Amino acid sequence: MTDAKDERRPAGELEASVMAVLWAAGAPRTPGQVQRSLGAELARTTVTTILTRLHDKGVVERSRQGRGYAYYPVQDAHGLTARRMHSELDRDTDRETVLARFVAQLSPQDERVLRDLLEPGER
Repeated sequence: MTDAKDERRPAGELEASVMAVLWAAGAPRTPGQVQRSLGAELARTTVTTILTRLHDKGVVERSRQGRGYAYYPVQDAHGLTARRMHSELDRDTDRETVLARFVAQLSPQDERVLRDLLEPGER
């Protein structure tokens, strides 16, 4: 017999899949529309729960559509990644040390990009 928790997806995978559907749609989508786009064996209530959690996190907005809501992303994928980076930085009280260690671990290419972004007139 398979344990139900063994069948669960990794944390964040469903949220990422739902966000991919919303980004690809280019227009607000209802939970039912998202469910059909995923093509997975997910209940509409599960998709609604994921969308509600994303809304609570501020990742998606929603507008009334009939008796329910249609959801749309607040930012593109790159903006969401930047937002997550800020959230991680905000979790630590010693921002200087966190930033110093982050920069120390950058590849030479990423370091070059960061320098160009911080010093736009130098090159």
